[in-house]
Amino acid sequence: MRNLFLTYRALALVVGVLLLALTVGMVFKSALTEGTDLQTFGDSLTGTVALIHGWVYIVYVVVAFLLSRRAGWSLGYLVLMLLAGLIPVLIFWVEHNVVTRLRAEHAELR
Repeated sequence: MRNLFLTYRALALVVGVLLLALTVGMVFKSALTEGTDLQTFGDSLTGTVALIHGWVYIVYVVVAFLLSRRAGWSLGYLVLMLLAGLIPVLIFWVEHNVVTRLRAEHAELR
């Protein structure tokens, strides 16, 4: 359980940071005047970050599924964990909630 717990935490934070970077890139790409340096940066950033986020998110989904099954959590809680990787900033709250819940339920993770 400990390795799965630590893997989940690391993946959640990486997915969250990548999603924030992707969001910033999309804002730069879409909201700024075409051809400006920041708009060009946003354009190049979104393609790269979206690809990396997608692959890391797939691994996150598998680890979140395994963790929720091992912890005996409901399907609804798993869905919340999975949606958190798609909604900017939500994943940081969900990760904190998952850590708090796991530590309360499993003394060896404290």
